[in-house]
Amino acid sequence: MNKIKKYYIIIPMITAILSLIVMVATSYNTKSVNKSYSMFTDDLNSNNISTVVVDSSPKMTVTLNNGDKYSTDNPHTDTLKEKLLLNGIDVKDETNPPLTKTIPASIFVLSLVTLGAMLISKARGGASSVTSMEMQDFSKNKKDALNFNAVAGNEEAKESLMDIVDFLKNPEKYQKYGARMPKGVILYGDPGTGKTLLAKAVAGEAGVPFYALSGSDFVQVYVGVGAARVRNLFKKAKSHGKAVIFIDEIDAIGKARSNGKNGSSNDEKDQTLNALLTEMSGFGQEEGIIVIAATNRLDMLDKALLRPGRFDRHIQVALPDVNAREKILSLHLKNKPHENIDIKDIAKKTIYFSGAKLESLINESAILAAKDNSNSITSAHIESAYSITLAGHEKKERSYLKDEDKLLTSYHEAGHGLVSMLLLPKDKVSKITIIPTTNGAGGYTLTIPEDKNYHRIDYLKNKIKVSLGGRAAEEIIFGKDKVSTGAEGDISQTTDIALKMITEYGMGETLGLIKLSSVGSLYSSYGNPVIDECKKLVDQLYEETLELLRENRDSLDKIALELLEKESLYEDELNKLAI
Repeated sequence: MNKIKKYYIIIPMITAILSLIVMVATSYNTKSVNKSYSMFTDDLNSNNISTVVVDSSPKMTVTLNNGDKYSTDNPHTDTLKEKLLLNGIDVKDETNPPLTKTIPASIFVLSLVTLGAMLISKARGGASSVTSMEMQDFSKNKKDALNFNAVAGNEEAKESLMDIVDFLKNPEKYQKYGARMPKGVILYGDPGTGKTLLAKAVAGEAGVPFYALSGSDFVQVYVGVGAARVRNLFKKAKSHGKAVIFIDEIDAIGKARSNGKNGSSNDEKDQTLNALLTEMSGFGQEEGIIVIAATNRLDMLDKALLRPGRFDRHIQVALPDVNAREKILSLHLKNKPHENIDIKDIAKKTIYFSGAKLESLINESAILAAKDNSNSITSAHIESAYSITLAGHEKKERSYLKDEDKLLTSYHEAGHGLVSMLLLPKDKVSKITIIPTTNGAGGYTLTIPEDKNYHRIDYLKNKIKVSLGGRAAEEIIFGKDKVSTGAEGDISQTTDIALKMITEYGMGETLGLIKLSSVGSLYSSYGNPVIDECKKLVDQLYEETLELLRENRDSLDKIALELLEKESLYEDELNKLAI
């Protein structure tokens, strides 16, 4: 419908053009020959004239008996009309133009007025659309309203939001105790953990209108538009009495403001943030408006935004634990046909998966089941989807791979798997494959880490050894001069862990218990010693990894050669080969 409205403006444009053409054509066709007044007198004396049009114009139109027309000078004498009538000539006093001229002229003027009105209306509509927003009114449309039952896991976050819902439903209950409704709630955590879903559930549970916007919606090219949109948002919310305003990715406008030295302290983002701060300070608890914001980076937000009276509560929405993952998986499998699926086992394997990633896993499984024309989703579909989600699709065409490359990949992945099984037995190696994937990997080792809230220094060192296991295996089998570029990703992961151990976790000697990111400008002073200590740590762990694989060379050969033959090995097979 909106697309059709865009073309309505063409109608007055076409009518204006057509009426103009008609006016020009009419004017051309009615244009008569001009003759002298003496010739008119001759025709009058000869009784050749049939009709004369006399008006106030300087010319009069003469029609002869044979139908020919011409114009001549109008003398404007008082006796002319009487003289014509006495000679039996039809005299017309045509003060109004004919319809052939008035109708096209009227249509032309009307079209121009309509066109102008439409352009003005469009300009005003464009300006208002910049400051408008969509709303879902859960107070009227209760069928589409979400509740906390639709949000699996995040029990602590839900508990923290329950009293917000109670505030919105029963404000008098809290007013009796003099309690003030929190004006704002910040939901922070990793992407995909369900922050938007929780905000919708609050509005759905309370049965109030829900306004959802992104921080980027306030960032406009024109200065002042973002601030105007903030004011418009709060004005509309107040008109409903109670409402939930949700601002996703609030760091787009809520980043800590500059001190003005670089001259950018009065830019569009700062004006928008100032408007938001003013609006949040301006409404009282009796209005029943809750502002919920979501961000992945709480540390980047302006302090004025996080103070009590603005965003009073900061609720972390963390990655789901094993029990929460089980609930999320059950929720997403609820309306899908499935059989013989061990949800607990999948929950254990999907450590560090967010709610969104778990939904993607189940959706990928459903797609695979549909492609297979299966009656239901099976464990095999889940396993395939798990590998696809983590490593990408396996390449079907592998004839281009050389035997020497496949052998090198086999030993590389066997090195990762064996070191992991020897040093981190609680981190299960569920699969090793040398089949290339669409993500660019020549092969991969799939490890399910133990579900922990924190890691000890010995665990981190062993993780580095596991990452170095592939390069170490290549060096042992093919020699130091024959190592490949396949360890690029492993080296990146190793460097990241080693740097964090020394600069962030207080596990090094150069900085001790000082966190490097907190000392800011002193980074350059400590740069080289930190790198030196990282290199020393990684070199030492690499030598230990080489020694470990040399001691277990038989197991390394068994796994690599079996992998070369079968291309993929699973947990049970690996456990037998590693003995």
